[in-house]
Amino acid sequence: MEELKKRCEELVKKLNEASRAYYGGQEEVMSNYEWDAMFDELASLEAETGYVLPDSPTQNTGIEENNGDREPHEFPALSLAKTKKVSDLQKWAEDKPVWLSWKLDGLTLVLTYDSGKLSKIVTRGNGTVGTNITYLKNAIAGFPLKINYQGHMVVRGEATISYTDFALLNDTIEDDDEKYANPRNLASGTLALDDPEKVRERHVHFNAFTLVYLDEPLKSWGERMELLEREGFTVIDREAVTAESLPEAISRWTAKVESGEMDIPVDGLVICYDDTDYAATGSVTGHHATRAGYAFKWQDVSAKSKLSYVEWSCAASTISPVAVFEPVLLEGTTVSRASLCNISEMERLGIGKSCTLEVIKANKIIPKCIGVTEAEGEFEIPKTCPVCGAPTEIRISEKSKTKTLHCTNPDCSAKHVKKFTRFVSKSGMDIDGLSIQTMLRFMNEGFISDFADIYHLSEHAEVIRNLDGFGEKSCDNMMRAIEKSRRVHPVNFIYAICIPMFGLDAGKKIVSAIGFDGFLKRLKDGTGFEDIEGIGPEKSGSVMDWYANPKNQQSLDALLKEIVIEKVDLKPEAGGKCEGLTFVITGDVHHFKNRDEFKGYVEKTGGKVTGSVTSKTNYLVNNDVNSTSSKNRKAKELSVPIISEDEFVERFGRE
Repeated sequence: MEELKKRCEELVKKLNEASRAYYGGQEEVMSNYEWDAMFDELASLEAETGYVLPDSPTQNTGIEENNGDREPHEFPALSLAKTKKVSDLQKWAEDKPVWLSWKLDGLTLVLTYDSGKLSKIVTRGNGTVGTNITYLKNAIAGFPLKINYQGHMVVRGEATISYTDFALLNDTIEDDDEKYANPRNLASGTLALDDPEKVRERHVHFNAFTLVYLDEPLKSWGERMELLEREGFTVIDREAVTAESLPEAISRWTAKVESGEMDIPVDGLVICYDDTDYAATGSVTGHHATRAGYAFKWQDVSAKSKLSYVEWSCAASTISPVAVFEPVLLEGTTVSRASLCNISEMERLGIGKSCTLEVIKANKIIPKCIGVTEAEGEFEIPKTCPVCGAPTEIRISEKSKTKTLHCTNPDCSAKHVKKFTRFVSKSGMDIDGLSIQTMLRFMNEGFISDFADIYHLSEHAEVIRNLDGFGEKSCDNMMRAIEKSRRVHPVNFIYAICIPMFGLDAGKKIVSAIGFDGFLKRLKDGTGFEDIEGIGPEKSGSVMDWYANPKNQQSLDALLKEIVIEKVDLKPEAGGKCEGLTFVITGDVHHFKNRDEFKGYVEKTGGKVTGSVTSKTNYLVNNDVNSTSSKNRKAKELSVPIISEDEFVERFGRE
């Protein structure tokens, strides 16, 4: 018995350390797969021994926060029971109507409204007490500051940051010690900031997942969510299901995650009863209410494979290890590579010169090594940079004590490869076929060292066609994409050249106010941009500091010789064809270059484009008008017209 108690204490310590790292912006101590396995072992031991420590994660709903003003929750934010078996969900649902929705991977917030106004925002904290962050009310999207309902109302939801915004922000952070491990980690760190403007720049979005309380009797969870939509909240996707239809629905929703369709991080699904009175009758067991809802986490399927070699890839300021192993079939796709993160993670896993790896797809998407067996010998750390050949050095983070490998050459082109990724992205120059791996390869070959070099890759076409993994067709497609990108919208160009603190929104504000020629003129004469609404002194200073660097000036001048900036007028047209209308645009487009261009046309002609369908949406534009997607289903529920892009052009025109 004493040994079992010691094991409980050991598990509680490890799990709490991992949780503090995960929620506190530090390097992750273990994978979700390992955490879940330890949690299940702890719960089993506690049931067997009756030995439950007060700080056990089975008894607590979150981690105590140390920053900000603490405030007790009016209604405790308890955790949900979790399972990996669909049959458990069916048994729980019984014969009652239930709803299926996403289990978003962010930071839970509780919003309170009184007399039609937002009165406070509190983080979940430990479930009983959270941190008041009402000062960030103008910095977070997804909820209204004023609502029509005049009574007392409490709404709970998840604050998330998309994978796209997460990647873009991490790309701008040169110090590896300051990078964020995942979008949830970033969301948590962002909402601990004191500066609302910095929070706004990170595009935190609130997604309401339940209406906890309102004065009026409204017993249907589905109707409560519809009320939130009418009031202007971004509400989580949901589907009415029964115990019988659950397996098919879960399979469909899981396929969305596996296909990479989801840009918002999710780590499972949730079901809840439509009858909120019935849901409230459950008891509280451990740290969750038995009828408040039931969370479904995907069963991680693992596969074992022999390590072939470790590939060291230099990007930004770090040389990162990637395990290359014998291909295995994992959840419907063939996998042969998985990131090993850094030297510390390789040591923790016990990677050898040769070994057998156990690999999963974390959250159904990202290949991840979770275990090692049959390890022999020690792995080798390269002494020189794989890109420029300069000596390497191992650095140990002061904060997390993590060991990472770095190139000592400050001018190594690979240190700027993520800026190239931003340059070719859809929001930038929109060049297909230039992945980060491809650009690193071209850097190794000496083809690319500056943005303008991309427009001279045709000079190396014969060599590229003969590189492993390339061919006639892929090379020709890439060259066509490069040529197509020579004509670019000014906002996308400003975004592409990687000015610190400058995203699409900042570019749009500048082009709307003074045009692209005005942008160049002010750069050259040093006037600055702080007089432009929404820019301010900090962003203006950032762009002027960027331009003061001679290398950036040379890069910009060389690039402008290769491309043509489109002449645009971003000021909304008075009496424009889309004036006063709100659109949601989903799926592929063909009349417009991409959805950003489509959105730009709508905004220029007086309209508005949002990300989710609500009662305030006038039209959903989807070329697959008969799709059963969540947006189409929501539009049909709310009687929002679904039109194709052809119909849009016929009614509202295009440039």
